Amino acid sequence: MTNPNVTPDGGLTTAAQAVVDEIESEGVDFLRLQFTDILGTVKNVAVPASQAEKAFTEGIYFDGSSIEGFVRIQESDMRLVPDPATFAILPWRDGKSARLMCDVIDTSTGEPFTGDPRYVLKQALARADDMGYQVNAAPEPEFFLFEEGEDGTATTTTNDAGGYFDVAPKDLASDVRRDIIYGLENMDFEIEASHHEVAEGQHEINFKYDDALATADNVATFRMVVRAIAAEHGYHATFMPKPIARINGSGMHTHVSLFTEDGENAFHDDDDEFNLSSTAHSFLAGVLEHAPAITAICNPTVNSYKRLVPGYEAPVYVAWSDRNRSALIRKPAARVPAASRVELRSPDPSCNPYLALAVIIHAGLDGVERDLEAPDPVRENIYEFDEAKREEYGIDTLPANLGQALDALQDDEVVRDALGEHVVEKFVAAKTQEYDEFRVDVSQWELDRYLETF
Repeated sequence: MTNPNVTPDGGLTTAAQAVVDEIESEGVDFLRLQFTDILGTVKNVAVPASQAEKAFTEGIYFDGSSIEGFVRIQESDMRLVPDPATFAILPWRDGKSARLMCDVIDTSTGEPFTGDPRYVLKQALARADDMGYQVNAAPEPEFFLFEEGEDGTATTTTNDAGGYFDVAPKDLASDVRRDIIYGLENMDFEIEASHHEVAEGQHEINFKYDDALATADNVATFRMVVRAIAAEHGYHATFMPKPIARINGSGMHTHVSLFTEDGENAFHDDDDEFNLSSTAHSFLAGVLEHAPAITAICNPTVNSYKRLVPGYEAPVYVAWSDRNRSALIRKPAARVPAASRVELRSPDPSCNPYLALAVIIHAGLDGVERDLEAPDPVRENIYEFDEAKREEYGIDTLPANLGQALDALQDDEVVRDALGEHVVEKFVAAKTQEYDEFRVDVSQWELDRYLETF
């Protein structure tokens, strides 16, 4: 594989040189070369800014055997190649650091590492490109802010009693959200809205849609920035899907649309009842068909399934709607044709954003390639349906736990192919271990319920 940052004559490309120049002019001290492991945790190698040119021309080597789901000890040498398009100065108060998202190269072959989540998403986008489409995406990540204990550890004590769209004095975290937004804007995020969510201590900050790769990069960075700035205020930010029982959990509703090579929204059709094209109908049909397997990736923790239960505004029913939010997929209102899109409401913010977008895209494109027909939308509140009525409407439910989701993943050839053999093997192994550990554990609820009764 040729180095995308180096010209044929051995110099830096215009994009890479521009980053090197900006590093010098801005007085950046350190570069954080970032990537994610298979489970979505951001990793980074920090190098002095003086090593920027070397990072672009030669890459930075690291031990891949120490990263979750990467390689065995005898296959450990990996190389990071920075993507100059992702350069951004981090909004920290101490020193001046910048981040560059990186692609991971397998040094034994010189080719992209098939276990790199960013590469998995690039493969999905290459498939879309072959079909004549660019994929745009916009996530809505929610998170909780909790007070820290005296020893600095996280608690589940919220810092406010606010609810949906509340303002001070009920919403006591508006200053934290403001500083997070300032920090993100300094990194060239285009923030569209922020507000207090339904649950106490729960928040949402939305940023503008972008191409799917940039969106995944932004989600990874967003989680890091939110945690860091919350900590500066003395709070712990968590993207755990359901940190508190019996209240709403945190989702990451994900909006997706396809655009043609001439810049037209392939999902829009003025003549359709829902202003959705046949391409959009087939795309959402593909996502619905592969929804059980997608769930393993988009809802990857044991805790994810504490959120995916009826009654807490989380979608559990495999259906779509143009009106209500009880369905898995919603067609949001669009003021202009370019805004026509579909919204998958099941993902939560603990997922790996690269893998999540990859499986959603492949599932949708499978529907387009096969010209699948979407079922009729369900305009009633599915939460109020009994089992007989759901059966009458042909509405299935998502997997009820991580074990069922992993079974669905292994049974779905399209989603397995989307991830690749390496990622499937490592992901399933890690998550099976997690689920097995959960199954043999005894919770406090069980002790409270049964210890003195039996």
